[in-house]
Amino acid sequence: MQRGPIHLRHLLLWLLFALTRAELPMCKESDYHFEYTECDILGSRWRVAVPNKANICTGLPDPAKGTQCTFSCSEGEFLDMQSQQCQKCALGTYSLGTGVAFDEWDSMPSGFVTQGLTTNDGDAPTDCSNSTWTPMGDYVTSNTDECTATLSYAVSLKTPGTVSFEYLYPDDSLYFVFFVQNEQCQSTESKSRWMKTTERNFNKYKVDLNTGNNVLYWRTAAYTLQGSAVKPVLLRNITISGVAYTSECFHCKPGTHSAQEGSARCIPCPAETYSNKGAVICDQCEQGTYAKTGSGSCKPRPACTNSDYFYTHTPCDSEGKTQLMYKWINPKICNETVEGAVTLPASGKKQTCPPCNPGFFVTNSSSCEPCDEGFYSNGTACSKCPVGTEPVVGYEYKWWNTMPSNMKSSIFRREFGNSEHNNTAWAVAGEYVYTTAGDEDTDYLMLILSVPGYRLPQSMVEESERSELSRITFVFETTCTADCKFYFLAGYNHWNNDVVEQWKGSNSKQSYSYLIQRNSTASFTWTFQRSEEPNTERKYSADAAKIFSIHITNVIGGVASQCRRCALSSTKAGSACVPCPLGHYMVNGTGVCKSCPANTFIRADQPVGEAACVECGPNTQRNQAYTACFSDCALDVQTRGGVLLHYNFSPLSNVTGFHSRPSFTSKGLRYFHRFNLGLCGKEGRVPATCVENVTESGREVKGYVCQSTAVPSDIRSQSMVSTQPFIIGDTLIGVTTDTSLNSISSPKWLFPSASNLPDVIFYYKSSETTQACKQGRSATIRLRCSPSVTDKDHITLPSNCSEGTCDGCTFHFLWQSQHACPVCTKNNYKEIVSACIQGIQKTTYMWQQPLQCYGGESLPAQKVSACVSLDFWLKFGVSAGTIGAVLLISISCYFWKKTRKLQYKYSKLMVSSGGNECELPTADSCAIMEGEDAEDEIMDLTKKSFFTKMRPFSRERTSDGFDSVPLKSSSLYNHREEEDSDDD
Repeated sequence: MQRGPIHLRHLLLWLLFALTRAELPMCKESDYHFEYTECDILGSRWRVAVPNKANICTGLPDPAKGTQCTFSCSEGEFLDMQSQQCQKCALGTYSLGTGVAFDEWDSMPSGFVTQGLTTNDGDAPTDCSNSTWTPMGDYVTSNTDECTATLSYAVSLKTPGTVSFEYLYPDDSLYFVFFVQNEQCQSTESKSRWMKTTERNFNKYKVDLNTGNNVLYWRTAAYTLQGSAVKPVLLRNITISGVAYTSECFHCKPGTHSAQEGSARCIPCPAETYSNKGAVICDQCEQGTYAKTGSGSCKPRPACTNSDYFYTHTPCDSEGKTQLMYKWINPKICNETVEGAVTLPASGKKQTCPPCNPGFFVTNSSSCEPCDEGFYSNGTACSKCPVGTEPVVGYEYKWWNTMPSNMKSSIFRREFGNSEHNNTAWAVAGEYVYTTAGDEDTDYLMLILSVPGYRLPQSMVEESERSELSRITFVFETTCTADCKFYFLAGYNHWNNDVVEQWKGSNSKQSYSYLIQRNSTASFTWTFQRSEEPNTERKYSADAAKIFSIHITNVIGGVASQCRRCALSSTKAGSACVPCPLGHYMVNGTGVCKSCPANTFIRADQPVGEAACVECGPNTQRNQAYTACFSDCALDVQTRGGVLLHYNFSPLSNVTGFHSRPSFTSKGLRYFHRFNLGLCGKEGRVPATCVENVTESGREVKGYVCQSTAVPSDIRSQSMVSTQPFIIGDTLIGVTTDTSLNSISSPKWLFPSASNLPDVIFYYKSSETTQACKQGRSATIRLRCSPSVTDKDHITLPSNCSEGTCDGCTFHFLWQSQHACPVCTKNNYKEIVSACIQGIQKTTYMWQQPLQCYGGESLPAQKVSACVSLDFWLKFGVSAGTIGAVLLISISCYFWKKTRKLQYKYSKLMVSSGGNECELPTADSCAIMEGEDAEDEIMDLTKKSFFTKMRPFSRERTSDGFDSVPLKSSSLYNHREEEDSDDD
């Protein structure tokens, strides 16, 4: 055990004790031990004897000059305080010299402190009290939830030293950092804080330490918020050097041994052996018992069952036969001789070999060989692709006679990282590959497929709109009686993978597809775990996972199972493929190219022929490479009233990002959903990108619409980190005002509106499928005219679906902006003409209310023109009326006077006729010529009133029916004048 130095005052107390207790018996060597005092400024110290118990003896040895403070022993040695010389550790023990080691984790070692903290900044109550590091015997394991778990250890170094440890960091859904703070509370550089993910084995990490106080920190937190399982970080064999001298050696723990003197480490016992504490050798287990590697005891062997063996096939022989072979699962722990045990079935039964996998052919020796370049096969014979077609290169495994060369299986066990002694985690079985029993039900049974890279076919052009570089499809099923889990992972090496999808419990035979978007995705892993229940050895061995087929496209160095037409672009020189021109398809079997209809693009996964030409959606146009459709952000909409509305969404075309309202995990951690949208744009547009910046992998996805999860964090001085990116829409389906398009619906009730102006909806689709979204994800972006909204990123989610989706597959967004309004035209404003004031009249233009347009036509400037006022026309009318009245009176007087003359002449003519109607009167005087005045006209007519003057015009009808017209004569006139006077 390590002894620390004591202060000089301890020496004085010991002298006082020796003087006052002289009557006690003399001390023996077993009654005391030696310790060093603290070093003085000269680097010297004293060795003093300290009693093990007080007041039991006297006569302790006198203080002696100690070794220099810089003195130390090598690994495997200890300092003998009696002789103050270094000596080698005995058998069954070990030492680190000037260091300490922590390799036993049955409980938390003294000095280590662990606690769980929240990263929620107090926004919601979070219970992280149980989110700590947990000792598990040979290692300590981290938390797997969103709380921050910290493991710390404080140490004081006498000389510059180091800290080293082994860690297993298999899952980048956690972040894992290690850093040191010195006595000035200064942390190590940030570049050494970040731990790299491991592959299959424990990695060793070492950091230099300075003299003085140092606090070591190991910190983890998970960022998987969708219920997927997270593998914890495992930590073991923590070693610190430079702390002080070592005055004794430590015994080897059970399950290990030290067979040599001066050992710095103890060696684990191999399988089928065990050891006790301080063992020199490992003992063999007795008959009928067994032990795993590093065991401290042996266990009875259970009776063998059908779950303790597996079957596989041998390679095909020259006769096309394969042998069915049965093997015990290694290490074999069962006993086949006890009552009720099963025996291993006989091997060697011959069966007909299954066909070769597509792209291979059967050789004369019945083995399978790949077809040459430019050829394809269905598993029997190779055929050359016809003119105008090219091979579809990839891997397709549907027959499992032997394990493919680029696939291997292994077992991951948390205790040791992996099982090198047992590589049979998955076995081939003809029509499928399946999981074997393994050692423990908690083991992870992994099947790993390595891929050298991907390359699009020569006739395809990789455009910015194309997000599919390759696609992997597999068919599987699981049969479980416990809480088994089946994972599918994709990553850039064997172990540094991301969990793409997971299934729990039993699952019927089904297919799953995953899109590959980057050449860095070079590894795929299928992992099966029967149970997370600890200490279960083959309790659920019958639970298994089966994979029936695996197909991955566009693989470099792959083989071809079929040929596709070359209909996208011209190929490189020397290619065997003779393609059709852009926008053309090849008529089946003829080699004749025909043009696709207008505004269509060519899908490589469509059948050969005219069906390969896919029509673009409404208000979209194909790109130049005929591989996809896009929107140029311009749109014309005909309303029901016959009005043509023109839209220009170019100001909204840049990639826009926004956060959802905060959500909280079960622990109370606050997180957000981060969405990035790339609404529209011509060819060469910048796609929306979502990244994962928790680990060094930096995985990213690109498309029109994507999502990631943003979580508060203090790592790398970032306030938020992004994780779990995925594509929502990578293909533009169409742009329309209809509320549904191609089975994608955007109901009006999601975003109610009182406006009579229709919303414009962009529809997107992603071909990436998941377990929950077997048809892929989709998205709708509803653009709504809001002239008052000047922000370009005013995007909201449905009020009743706070995460943007109600079913987890179709996402809905409402984008309100003045740039979502139709372009203004002359129909959107009116003119107002003012009154004519002082000869000036103004014309003003105003927008129709409510305003429902933006940009385009601007309001014309106010017009000013000369005018004639109303008082002028009034004066003019009065004057004209007066003149007209005077003229009318004058004309009336003139004609009245002429009538009087004619009346007089007629009256006089009638008087002179004597009353004979048939006789003409004789002339009694000279006729009065026109223009002459008669005498009777020289009458004072002016004395008569106007009505009196008009009376002669009145006619009296006689009894014979004729009108009586009085004639003018002097007598008659006098007579009537008398009558008038009588009337008065």
